[in-house]
Amino acid sequence: MRLPLLSPLRLGPALLVLALPLAAAVAAPPTAGDMAQRVLACTGCHGAEGRAGADGYYPRIAGKPAGYLYNQLLNFRDGRRQYPLMTGLLHTLTDDYLHEIADHFSRLDPPYPPPTRSTLRAAVLSHGEQLVRRGDAARELPACDRCHGSALTGVAPAIPGLLGLPRDYLAAQLAGWKSGIRQAHAPDCMAQIARRLTADDIQAVAQWLAAQAADGGGKPAAALDRPLPVRCGGVPEAAR
Repeated sequence: MRLPLLSPLRLGPALLVLALPLAAAVAAPPTAGDMAQRVLACTGCHGAEGRAGADGYYPRIAGKPAGYLYNQLLNFRDGRRQYPLMTGLLHTLTDDYLHEIADHFSRLDPPYPPPTRSTLRAAVLSHGEQLVRRGDAARELPACDRCHGSALTGVAPAIPGLLGLPRDYLAAQLAGWKSGIRQAHAPDCMAQIARRLTADDIQAVAQWLAAQAADGGGKPAAALDRPLPVRCGGVPEAAR
C-alpha cells in the first residue's frame, strides 16, 4: 500500500515550504529511499537524519526506540502533546503510517555531537546529577536512571534516552509536564514526577544532562535491568 505524504494542510508558510518537496513522491514508484523523501518535513526541524535541530531546541529523534517515537507521534496527532506545527503535519495520518515513520527514524544511527558545556555553578550541576542518579526519596522522586537506563540512553521499546538532547528542550519538556501542557498515556508517570520538581530542579537536571556525552553510540538498552519504580502508561507491561 502506498503511504500518504505528510500533509501540508494547515501548516504555516515556513513548514509548507519544507513539505512541498514531498509532492514529487506522489507520482513516483516506491523505492528504497522513498521513506527518506516522505519525512523531509520532519528533518526540516529535527535536522538531517533526525540528528537534532541546528537552533538548539528541536530534539534528536534518530535512534530513539520505535515505540517511544510512535507514542509521541500519536500524542501530537491526538492532542496529548501541544504543538500546532506537529499537529498540522500529522493530523491526517493513520496509525500504520505513524509506525512507518517511527521505525524509519529508530533505525538511523548518525553520530552524536559533543555535549554542551554548562556555565552553571558546580553546586547546581551536582544537584542535577543527584536527582538524575539518586533521586530524592523525601519527595518520592525516583532517579532518572531507574527508568531511562543506567547509561541514560533509553530502553527499548518505549523509553527514550536523555543524552544528546538540547538543554532548552529538556527544560521545556519537564516544565510542560509540570504545568500539564504536555501529557502522555495514563498513568502519566512523567507528569507525576515533574509536578514534584521545582524550577531550580528542572534547570539543574536539564543542564547536567545536556553536558554529558552519549557513550556507546547512545544506543538504547535492550531491556530494563530492574522493574520501573512507577507505572508508566506508554510502556508495555512486558517491558516494565
